[in-house]
Amino acid sequence: MSRATQTALVRDDRTAYEAAAGLAVGLSGVAFAVGLAALLDVVSIDDPVAGVELPVAFGAVLLALGASVVAFGAVSRLDYVDTGPQPSAGLVAAAAFTAIWFAVGAAVSGALGLGTVGRFGVGAALAGVGFATTAFPREDVGSTVPAGVVAALCGLALLSGVVGPGWERPLAGYNATLFGDTVVPVVVLFASLVTGWSGAKAYGGFGARGRNVGAYVLIYLVVGSILAVLVGLVAFVTAKGLPGLFNGFGLGGASLLRWPFLTNGAGLLADIAGVFPALMGTIWLVVGAVLFAVPTGVGAAVFLSEYAEQGRFTGAVEVATNGLWSTPSIVFGLFGAAFLIPRFGNQKSLIAGMLTLGFMLLPLVLITSREAILAVPDEYRDASAALGVSKWQTIRSVVLPAAIPGVTTGVILGVGRIAGETAPILLTMGGGVLPAKSAAPNVMTGFRLSTSPPFVSNPALLEATSALPYQLYALITAGLSGNIQNPQEYAWGLALTLLLVVLVFYAVGIATRYYFRRKLHQ
Repeated sequence: MSRATQTALVRDDRTAYEAAAGLAVGLSGVAFAVGLAALLDVVSIDDPVAGVELPVAFGAVLLALGASVVAFGAVSRLDYVDTGPQPSAGLVAAAAFTAIWFAVGAAVSGALGLGTVGRFGVGAALAGVGFATTAFPREDVGSTVPAGVVAALCGLALLSGVVGPGWERPLAGYNATLFGDTVVPVVVLFASLVTGWSGAKAYGGFGARGRNVGAYVLIYLVVGSILAVLVGLVAFVTAKGLPGLFNGFGLGGASLLRWPFLTNGAGLLADIAGVFPALMGTIWLVVGAVLFAVPTGVGAAVFLSEYAEQGRFTGAVEVATNGLWSTPSIVFGLFGAAFLIPRFGNQKSLIAGMLTLGFMLLPLVLITSREAILAVPDEYRDASAALGVSKWQTIRSVVLPAAIPGVTTGVILGVGRIAGETAPILLTMGGGVLPAKSAAPNVMTGFRLSTSPPFVSNPALLEATSALPYQLYALITAGLSGNIQNPQEYAWGLALTLLLVVLVFYAVGIATRYYFRRKLHQ
């Protein structure tokens, strides 16, 4: 049937074809979601579904998806529906299925007891078949047959019980064992991704549109799984930490609110162990680091973007700041221990921790501030200069207000990193693991004026204090409990408090960015 003589019946067939392909994509998404839940132990693979074991149900679904995907390619190749496939599925798809079939061959040969040479030989043979099946046929066949066969093999392995509950296999040469509780969800995730991509290409009619739809499905599944893991992680920490966080919480009595976990210390005299000293130490650490890094980083960004000539010097600074941002935190901690501590009484102190975290935050503030300043249109500067305004007034009144949202974004990202750092605090500031309430840093009222340099002093900044990440690390690794009745509950409450502190700093930063954006567009 030529393209010029196709009737409405063909278009109806295409609609049914799209409906079937869409159903396959949806079923792949459901299988992916359930497989992810099983991998995270939200669902047990021992749980039956309508009287059928979950691995068997997974196997039936994957087998059906595999057969459906192959059918989509065959229907398109036989011109039963109007599609627009390319002459080949492309080298990217061919390379992906080459790797997939090599892994399948190695896994099957390993299950059969073949040695290393046998595994490599079988894997290489199947890899060649996978490449040829993907690269040489037309796109509708090359995108569906290899994917469908892989999904069908995974389904048969689950249906036949080759892999299932109670299955385990030691890895030769490694001190590790694979268990069915992990392998079954991983197989389902992998097969559902492959069939979802292939079904999405069939739904889009192959060609450019089909490739776009297939890429979108892969992105949605992967990004959705990442978000699900993040939400699950937060929910898990919240569920484990709420009993400790609200231990002793109450309303009324002598005070309107009683929250000992947040207002007490963990010393011997505390009736309920709390995190107040560590909480205040964390807050002052972040505040001090921000006060040091933001003015310094923004000032350096203004100089590099508005005053310095763009050449080798600015290029070297850019390379150096990128390298510093990638430097491990333990290196900054060693720098603080070797360079800062000797200059502040040769002992661990709050100000040493502030400056160490400030140096960690500085590269990101500089990078993001410079990019935000460079993103301000030159028309703003030209218009200000045309009014006779000086360059510094233009920067202060025009450029910086327009760049503040970008600068705030960098500060938000940096604070999220430094607030949970442990190694720099351990080396530069770490105080007692279970400090009393009196050990909380009293920075606000600790400033003293004098007639001799440095004219302003604050003993609280020169004292060692605790912080939430350090206290949590020391509590877990050292197994210290002190007078804590339930160390596990206390540790999870400590972790939840740290998470909430980081989220609060994020919220403040996002609100600040939103405020300046709205003010900028008024």
